[in-house]
Amino acid sequence: MVASIVLPFLVLLLASSSLSVNIDFTYNGFKSATNLSLGGSARTASNGVLQLTNDTHKVTGHAFFSSPIQMLLNTRSMTPTTISFSTIFVFDIITVGNLGGHGLAFAVAPTKTLRGGCCNYLGLLNSSNNGNSSNHVFAVEFDTIPKSSSFADIHESEVGVDINSVVPNVSIPTSYYANSSKMVNFKLGSGQPIQAWIDYDGVSKILNVTIAPFSVGKPSRPLISHAIDLSPVLKKYMYVGFSSSTGELSSSHYILGWSFRTNGVASSLDLSHLPLPPQPAKASSTSKFSGIKIGGVSSLATLLLVALAFSVSWHLWQKAKLAETLEDWELDYPQRFPYKDLYKATKGFKETELLGSGGFGLVYKGTLPRTGEEVAVKKISSNSRQGVREFIAEVACLGRMRHRNLVQLQGWCKRNEDLLLVYELMPNGSLDTFLFEGEKCGLLSWDQRFKILKGVALGLLYLHEEWEQVVVHRDIKSSNVLLDDDMNGRLGDFGLARLYERGKNPHTTLVVGTLGYIAPELSCTGKPMASSDVFAYGILLLEVACGRRPIKHDAPTGQLLLKDWVRECKMRGQILEAVDPKLGESYVREEVELVLKLGLVCSQSIPEVRPTMRQVIQYLNGDDSLADEVALVFLEADSLDLASPNLNLSSITMVSSNSLSGGR
Repeated sequence: MVASIVLPFLVLLLASSSLSVNIDFTYNGFKSATNLSLGGSARTASNGVLQLTNDTHKVTGHAFFSSPIQMLLNTRSMTPTTISFSTIFVFDIITVGNLGGHGLAFAVAPTKTLRGGCCNYLGLLNSSNNGNSSNHVFAVEFDTIPKSSSFADIHESEVGVDINSVVPNVSIPTSYYANSSKMVNFKLGSGQPIQAWIDYDGVSKILNVTIAPFSVGKPSRPLISHAIDLSPVLKKYMYVGFSSSTGELSSSHYILGWSFRTNGVASSLDLSHLPLPPQPAKASSTSKFSGIKIGGVSSLATLLLVALAFSVSWHLWQKAKLAETLEDWELDYPQRFPYKDLYKATKGFKETELLGSGGFGLVYKGTLPRTGEEVAVKKISSNSRQGVREFIAEVACLGRMRHRNLVQLQGWCKRNEDLLLVYELMPNGSLDTFLFEGEKCGLLSWDQRFKILKGVALGLLYLHEEWEQVVVHRDIKSSNVLLDDDMNGRLGDFGLARLYERGKNPHTTLVVGTLGYIAPELSCTGKPMASSDVFAYGILLLEVACGRRPIKHDAPTGQLLLKDWVRECKMRGQILEAVDPKLGESYVREEVELVLKLGLVCSQSIPEVRPTMRQVIQYLNGDDSLADEVALVFLEADSLDLASPNLNLSSITMVSSNSLSGGR
């Protein structure tokens, strides 16, 4: 009897609990909107437009769905999981004049009364709590101007994913895919409505962000597809809505319509019935007439000046030759810098601004005239136009990579036969300068060297396994390892890099790189693989530990190649004899031995016996023992025909792993 009463009650309770998780609402305008909480400068206009901020300087505005939404579910494992959610909204940013700021964000926050700061903080956070894990804030930001140098944004208009910080985990210039590969750029502050779609799958833990102009349907490919687990970020109950701010520069930020749903796809908005924001007031007829009079008078004065200056201007224009003609296909690739900006940044590519020379070109220091940001500009000259389009397509793709151990490739420019690559500037220069010109910049300690090698390894792991495509750098060497303010190693110069889809073989290319770092199999196959990068990294390990270049032309017989010399020392049981004498006794013996032995393992002639970069990092971190896991093959490369179909790896004699004792 009791069971017959209690059981239906429990079923009803569970059903109501399940229903309480699912939220679904749609606002086609906010004229009679209910369950909406506004804060700061936010208000609802008479025609139903939700205005977050007006053109007042240094204000913030918030608009949140006033009821909390359950975002975490308890599972049998007692580990909370994030529910799936989806949202669609249309926004409009209107600026009076040419400049405005700062942008808006869709936010998921533990409270609807955020006390965030203005300007770069978008009303989400402030200088005292930015970056704290206790914030429990997730946001997708739509920035209209660059943040200050203390932030990571580098684009004038971008979409970013924020976790407890206004420094984006990932950010991409505002654009959309017209098809699966063609990306079209546009500006957020254009005054035209923009539609946004944000979808999070709580099972696969994938966040997709898509944007497009109002007149364009939803693109088939998202702008951002980012793997992220939000369960550590979100609390069980959260508020969803929008936040915006202005600074010294200001814009009016509007939301025209909004739909949101948990555990399903958000309902489409009725675009034909959405309200429109007010347009900036037009100048009166009186002011127009006054302007015409003033313009007429001033034009008489300027006409003479124009005539006088015309010949001089024409001569200067011919001399500077800053004008450039773009081919149609160049407009398809983002992150393109105008040539005149790079010309001004480098003071006309003056010799005084020359930082050094690298493979296929010269590198200049520059200061971008629009932002004041310091950059390094690599000028690559080519006498052939073949493959330029494919090269720039790959460069544009590489520009989207983000990793703390990679030098950020910010953009490119093509003018006539010259290709220019723009990188962020590394203040401490390149690793080879410290290794071989220590009297100029100081001696690198062993701890610094070991940290730099780990950093480069992490950067290569990202290229080989963690980015959306496999990236083979093809020119790993000490001069392409750059050092930031904290002497962290960052891999740079992607001018020779090649990409290919996972699971596919790369196309055969010309053998490129630097003598001494080129893997022997490339001369047979011409196919750049991740293992050929591992070979070059192995040579870099030996170079850093020994303080000697890969090839020393004045070395005694048998010591011409650094790899052969270290191998000889190892076979004699005197591997520490190869250590850079400038270190003296100031190094950790176990770490030095590990680096030298790992350098030999990575630079084996047979690519199949080289470790992956993931394994390399495990060895460097001491997570795996090199002695237990790796058998070192000592072979003379010249005696091995790598192209032979009869090559039998199992027949090659391996040196006992006991000879590798002492690895960490």
